[in-house]
Amino acid sequence: MMAPSDSDLNETALKEDLKFYFMNPCEKYRARRQIPWKLALQILKILMVTTQLIFFGLSNQLVVSFKEENTIAFKHLFLKGYSGVDEDDYSCSIYTQQDAYDSIFYVIKQYRQLKNISLGTLGYEHEGSGLKICKQQYKKGKMLPSNDTLNIDVSIETECIFFKPQELAGTKAELKLNSSFFNLEFYRLIQVEISFKLKGIALQTIHARELPDCYAFQNTITFNNRAHSGKIKVYFDSDTDIEECKDWHIFGSVLQKNTQYILVFDGFVILSCFVSLILCTRSIVLALRLQKRFVNYFLEKHKRHVCHADRLEFINGWYVLVIISDVMTIIGSILKMEIKAKNLTSYDVCSILLGTSTLFVWVGVIRYLGYFQTYNVLILTMQASLPKVLRFCCCAGMIYLGYTFCGWIVLGPYHEKFEDLNTVAECLFSLVNGDDMFATFAQIQQKSMLVWVFSRLYLYSFISLFIYMILSLFIALITDSYDTIKKYQQSGFPVTDLHEFLKDHGTAGFRKEQTSMPLMCCCKRQQSDDNLILIN
Repeated sequence: MMAPSDSDLNETALKEDLKFYFMNPCEKYRARRQIPWKLALQILKILMVTTQLIFFGLSNQLVVSFKEENTIAFKHLFLKGYSGVDEDDYSCSIYTQQDAYDSIFYVIKQYRQLKNISLGTLGYEHEGSGLKICKQQYKKGKMLPSNDTLNIDVSIETECIFFKPQELAGTKAELKLNSSFFNLEFYRLIQVEISFKLKGIALQTIHARELPDCYAFQNTITFNNRAHSGKIKVYFDSDTDIEECKDWHIFGSVLQKNTQYILVFDGFVILSCFVSLILCTRSIVLALRLQKRFVNYFLEKHKRHVCHADRLEFINGWYVLVIISDVMTIIGSILKMEIKAKNLTSYDVCSILLGTSTLFVWVGVIRYLGYFQTYNVLILTMQASLPKVLRFCCCAGMIYLGYTFCGWIVLGPYHEKFEDLNTVAECLFSLVNGDDMFATFAQIQQKSMLVWVFSRLYLYSFISLFIYMILSLFIALITDSYDTIKKYQQSGFPVTDLHEFLKDHGTAGFRKEQTSMPLMCCCKRQQSDDNLILIN
C-alpha cells in the first residue's frame, strides 16, 4: 500500500482546517474539545455592557431633567406674560410697543433681583460677565405705508449696552436705562438680543449617590422683528455646559464608595472588551491566512482563481461588528470613568459611543441564533434580500425626493407641514406608514382653489403610489428571497468551489467520543445540515 504523498496530506489538513473553521462553537467543542471562550465572553460582555449602559442612562437622566427644569424656570422668570406653553418654535409674542418696552425692562429687573426670587441654586458668573443687550436695526430712513413710500438703507448696524451685576442697584445703571439706547424705532428695528450667563449646582445627584455637577447656563432672549408684521416673536434659548466643580467638600463616605465601585465595574468592562477585541482580531487574522492557503491550493491544483463569493466566506462580518463594538465600548467606558470622576463633562459623546456599542452587541446575538435552523432562515433572508432592497430603495428614493421638492414649493405657503424640506420629508414618511393622514388633508388652507385641488391630486397620488405599489413591491422582494432560501434548504444550496471541496470530507478524523458537554453546548445541529450552508 502506497504512502500518501505530501500534496495529499496538505489537502487533507486543509480540508480539516476549513471544516473546523466553519463549525459553530458547540461542534468545535465536540470535535476537538475546544472550549468556546469567545461565546462565553460575548454572553458575559452583553450582561456587563447592558448593566453599564443602564447605570449611565440613569445618571444621564438626572442631567437631562435638571437642564429641562431649569429652562422652564428661566422662561417663567425672565419672560413677561409667559403662559407656560410655547406658542410655536418661539416662546411667546408681543403686539404693542409698550409691551416690547415692558418685556425688555422686565428681563433687567428679574436679573437684578435673581437671588431674591429664584428657587434654584443659581448665581451670577462674576468673571467679567453680566447682562448684555444688543439691538440690530436698519440705518436711518423713512417709511410711509399710507403713500406706499419707502426710503431706507438696508445696511445693518448693531449697538450694545452692558450691565454688570454689581452695577444694577446703583445710579450708573439708572443712567444707562434712561439713555437713548432704549428709544426704539420699530419700523427699522430688526431684533433685540439679551444675553446673560448664570451658574448652578445640581444637588439631586446626591440622592442617587453621585457627586454633584456644576452647570453654566448661557441664556439668550431674542425679540425678533425681522418680518415687521406687527408681531414680535420672543425666543428663549439656553445652552447648558457641565463644568468641573472647582472646590467641593461632601461629608459622608457613601458617595465615595459608590463611585469607586462603579469605576471598578467600568474597569472590568474595559478588560472584557479588550480580551474580546484580541480574540476576534486573532480569528480574523487566522481566517485570512486560511483563505490564502485555500486560494493558493486551488490555483496550484485547478489552475484557476477562487470566485469572489468563496473568498467572502472567510470574512466573518460578525467579528468585524464585535471589534467595532469593543472599540466603541472601550472609548466610551474611559469617558464614562472620567465623567464619573468629574474630570470630563462630555455626556453626548459618551452617550453616542455607549449606546451604539450596546446596539451592536445585541445585534451580534443574531449570529448565535443562526446556529438554529429556524432562526437561520431569517438571517439568510436578510442577507439575500439586502442587495435587491438597496437597489429598489435607490429607485423609490428618486420618486420620494421628487414629491418632497414638489410639495415644499407648492404647498409650503398653505400648509405648516410643508414649510421646509425637512418637515416635508418627515410628513411624507408618516403618510407612507399610514400616520396622520386626515390631519394632513384637513390642514391645507383653502385660500387658493387651484392649490387646494393640486394638494388633493398630490396627496392621493403619493399615498396610492407608495402604499399600494412601492410598499407592495418592497414586501414582494423580501418574500421572494424568503421563498428562495426555503427552497434551497429543501433541495440544497448552490454548490460553489469551496462547498464542493468540503463536500466529501467528513469530520470523523478529528471527532472524539461524546462525553459530558457543557450546558452552553447543548445547541446540537443535525449532521445532515452540515453541507447545506456554511454559517459565517
